[in-house]
Amino acid sequence: MDKVFAPWRIEWVEREESNPEVDCVFCAFREGADDRANNVVARGDHAFVLLNNYPYNPGHVMVIPHVHTGEYRELDDETLLDVARLKQRAFDALETGLGPDGFNVGLNLGGAAAGGSIDDHLHTHVVPRWEGDTNFMPVVSDTKVIVEAVEDTYDRLHAAFAEQDGATVDDESTAVRVTESRKGL
Repeated sequence: MDKVFAPWRIEWVEREESNPEVDCVFCAFREGADDRANNVVARGDHAFVLLNNYPYNPGHVMVIPHVHTGEYRELDDETLLDVARLKQRAFDALETGLGPDGFNVGLNLGGAAAGGSIDDHLHTHVVPRWEGDTNFMPVVSDTKVIVEAVEDTYDRLHAAFAEQDGATVDDESTAVRVTESRKGL
């Protein structure tokens, strides 16, 4: 059996649910009480940016619309624009905070057939990539090594989102609020 030691994950496992009356984990974080504890790093008017708890690479985020739907064509124009703007801001924050060489970006539409584990609430994955970020571990032992704790990545991305034009920060436990487009766009 492969074992990966990740003691920082216990906080996620033992957390109290933000909204136990909601079955969807993403809906529970729409208006979260403690963004930091839930890894919500930025919020727009119709969507938010959430660090993936099981990242492919450090900085793996998801841009998630507030509306609970698994059908992309059901998103209204305001939501589509907010999701697109948050993706742009995520690219900027990831470049500032982590300096990747590129990104993989995508949606898993169609449930298990598309490889997604949550198919009833849309979410766009943004995965930072570095040249040489793959190594022998996945090939030899079917194990992926993540080189940074999620909470450390949160700190770096929170600071990078906070530096952006039109961003506001109430405190370190709340997500960065972004309601305007990026400067020059």
